[in-house]
Formats: sequence, structure tokens, C-alpha cells
Amino acid sequence: MDQERWSAVDRYVSGLLVPSDPALDEALRASEAAGLPPISVSPNQGKLLQLLARIHGARTVLEIGTLGGYSTIWLARALPADGRLVTLEANPAHAEVARANIARAGLAGIVDLRLGRALETLPILEAEGLGPFDLVFVDADKPSNPDYFAWALRLARRGTVIVVDNVVRGGAVVDPSSADPGVQGVRRLLAMMAAEPRVEVTAIQTVGGKGYDGFALALVTADG
Repeated sequence: MDQERWSAVDRYVSGLLVPSDPALDEALRASEAAGLPPISVSPNQGKLLQLLARIHGARTVLEIGTLGGYSTIWLARALPADGRLVTLEANPAHAEVARANIARAGLAGIVDLRLGRALETLPILEAEGLGPFDLVFVDADKPSNPDYFAWALRLARRGTVIVVDNVVRGGAVVDPSSADPGVQGVRRLLAMMAAEPRVEVTAIQTVGGKGYDGFALALVTADG
């Protein structure tokens, strides 16, 4: 098994189960045209996020890391008409593309995009009383993952679902001597999750068009 086969399976599954969607397709095209890195979640992963939000009956979502808004659209579509998704993006160019993509998808009334470093905007959300959120999706700079998880807990309640993307890093997560700050950030995150009594957590390895990686899934089981 190799990347070519993984990608072929992704294309096969997406072709059957995740039909082409004009707003999502255009979000990817616009992101590529603007020079954004091709690191959005795959269509299958986007559909998984949407299903998790729907299964959970989420009404409020916090997303840390917007990029071009592709995953934002998937998640926002899972919410009711009076739902709310707050998404945080540090890069002004990325935020500009994301705003256009979100508006094109007809979701500007549901999505609140905040520009700025997440570790600076998260305290503002807390001060505004915007939590607790029903679901938190973390897909931003990996060295800061432990800090993002700590904030996710502060803005959560019993029953909140927390998803953290890219926690396997092509298998490098098992290397304690890795010089990659992203790998070390993920290792600290997983150790922090394991030691946190307020959550039940697992992590799943994945392969597909985006290569070999995985995600962590946590359920908050007690109030802070």
C-alpha cells in the first residue's frame, strides 16, 4: 500500500459518498488561486466533521485555524439556522479568502471569523461570554496544540466534543527525540490529554489523499 493507492481509495469513496458541491469546490479553487497551502481537510474528513457535529446536535462550534474556510463550510452546514460558528485565523490573506468563500456558501450569517493569533483572540471570546461551545475543531500551528487544548477546555462544558487534527505526523509522533516543533507539540498535547481527568480521548491513524496522519477525539465528561 502506498500514497497512490491511498489517494485512489479517497477518490473512489468521495465519488460515491461525498458528491461534488459547487461552494466547497470553489472554496478549494479560490484558495489555490490565492496561493494558500493545500492543507485543507479532505472531502471525506470534512464530511466526518459535519457528521460529528450533526450526531452531537451541535449548535455552537469553535474552529481554531480557518485557512480558506473549507472545513468551516462543512461544519457550519451542520448547524441549525440560529447556530453559531466562531473561527480564528491569524493570517490576514487567508482570512480574506475564507470570508469570500464563506459568503459564497451563504454562511456569513452563521460564521464569525476573528482575525488574529488564536492565543490572543481566545481570551477575547472568553471575555465576551461566547462559550461554552458544543464542538471545538483544532487545526492550526501544531507547536501550540497544548495551549489550544487548554483553551478548548476553558470554553467547553460537559458533553463538548474536541477534535484535534494532524496528530500522527506521518508516524513521527512516536519519536521522542524529534527536532520538529510540530511533532513535539503533538506529543505534549497527547500527554496532556492523557493526564486530563475531565476528558475521555482516543486518537485514530488515517491514510488518504492527504497522506499518513490522524486525529484525536475527546469528549469532555466533567465541568471545569
